[in-house]
Amino acid sequence: MADYLLSLMTFFPLLGMLFVLFIPRDNDGLLKGFTLAVTLITFAISLPLAFDNVFAASGGMHYREFYQWINIGDFFQMNYSIGVDGISLWLVMLTTFIMPIAVLSTWKAVEKNTKGFMALLLLLETGMLGAFVSLDLFLFYIFWELMLIPMYFLIGIWGGKNRIYAAVKFFIYTAVGSLLMLVAIMFVYYYAVQAGMPAENGFGIHEFYKLDIPYNAQYWLFLAFGFSFAIKVPMFPLHTWLPDAHTEAPTAGSVILAAVLLKMGTYGYVRFAMPLFPEALPTFIPLLATLSVIGIVYASLVAMMQEDVKRLVAYSSVAHLGFVMLGIFAMNMQGLAGGMIQMISHGITTGALFLIVGFLYERRHTRLISEFGGLAHKMPIFAAIFLIITFSSIGLPGTNGFVGEFLALMGAFEAGLRWYAVVATTGVIFAAVYMLWMYQRVMFGKITNPANENLKDLSAREIVIMLPLLLFVFWIGVYPNTFFEKMNPAMEQLLGQMQSKQVAMVDVQQPTIAKLIEIK
Repeated sequence: MADYLLSLMTFFPLLGMLFVLFIPRDNDGLLKGFTLAVTLITFAISLPLAFDNVFAASGGMHYREFYQWINIGDFFQMNYSIGVDGISLWLVMLTTFIMPIAVLSTWKAVEKNTKGFMALLLLLETGMLGAFVSLDLFLFYIFWELMLIPMYFLIGIWGGKNRIYAAVKFFIYTAVGSLLMLVAIMFVYYYAVQAGMPAENGFGIHEFYKLDIPYNAQYWLFLAFGFSFAIKVPMFPLHTWLPDAHTEAPTAGSVILAAVLLKMGTYGYVRFAMPLFPEALPTFIPLLATLSVIGIVYASLVAMMQEDVKRLVAYSSVAHLGFVMLGIFAMNMQGLAGGMIQMISHGITTGALFLIVGFLYERRHTRLISEFGGLAHKMPIFAAIFLIITFSSIGLPGTNGFVGEFLALMGAFEAGLRWYAVVATTGVIFAAVYMLWMYQRVMFGKITNPANENLKDLSAREIVIMLPLLLFVFWIGVYPNTFFEKMNPAMEQLLGQMQSKQVAMVDVQQPTIAKLIEIK
């Protein structure tokens, strides 16, 4: 079964979606229960990956599957090639872990066209898992595009009053970036053919890693890939679609968007843009680091001004992902490790925050901070969980948020991006300001609005939803080595591969690369 584990995991939700289509439309309980069972089984299928020590022993790809897919003589071939290493492992696990939680959050939140909602959730899970395990660039692109369709409909049909605007904006931004990436993929394939790469290699990324693409071509190809991934992260100034999408999306959609979909951009940089075009990368590092820091500071300041608690969390998401990007672009083990663990931490913490906002909205049908106050008196369990997640978002030592941000800042400082790290550190201070201020206004003080007098504390279902997230808040915060020991070999291999190519390019008179190597 291990030979087909990744395929079974990836397409089991799709199989579940087909069964959902045959369940009667008006049987909401069965639709939700069956979808929950499918996502739990998918999580169970993925568990052997998390417990396999092969990732700690080797940085290569494991659980590989390879089949010829589309073959046009000796001229063109696409392959079904999948695998997982320490870099993609925890993102796969995050996806299978968060999906049952997202389904549980729909129990009271989704009351119209439940059948369509559940089918789209399962289709979305297949798209996300397929993108993380793809080792063929064209296969990755297919899964990348597949994710766009269900999320567009989840926002556009089940979203808030401005859902059509938010859905169209999300679609346009993502589609433009996707088309640029498609053009770049075809150019990379063209260079592979020109270099004499056998047709049977198809669009295999490990074969593409070995290509000696000219620097000028790498410059434009990195720009195309980088622009597409920057939209997905999203990085400043391409972030404007995200607050609208988050604000209008249903709770489950916001949770999946924050926890997993945004990681497609950060993962895209690590898996594709950086190792495919390592010689061009140092040229863009000052710009990318600058945009990352601007995103941290700008999004934090805007978050302080928000009156809608969900929009505040959306802008905090932009700020936290700035730390991920800054760590990645440090190009050293500390920064990359910080960026990778921050991806996981952000998924857990921000996903939990959107669930908390959803709990409030189900009770009051408003997200305005001014409508709340004094909730801690009526909802003590909710107040305690909310406080823990708030501390996690701030990056309090002992929580998951601290580990990633600290390593990302330390990696940037050691890579010579010292002023970038100093300015980015202010984002930690700003996070404490807007998160604690928001928490104080929502949870403490006198109950001034009579509608808050009869609010009920979290139900058993809602506590069950939050407990696994709380577990990982402290697990990553106290003992992150559980995750690092499986990531480290793959990260070391990735950095070694990129740096070896950069060393080879010093003789081609690339002063920015030489400077970067000198710093290291």
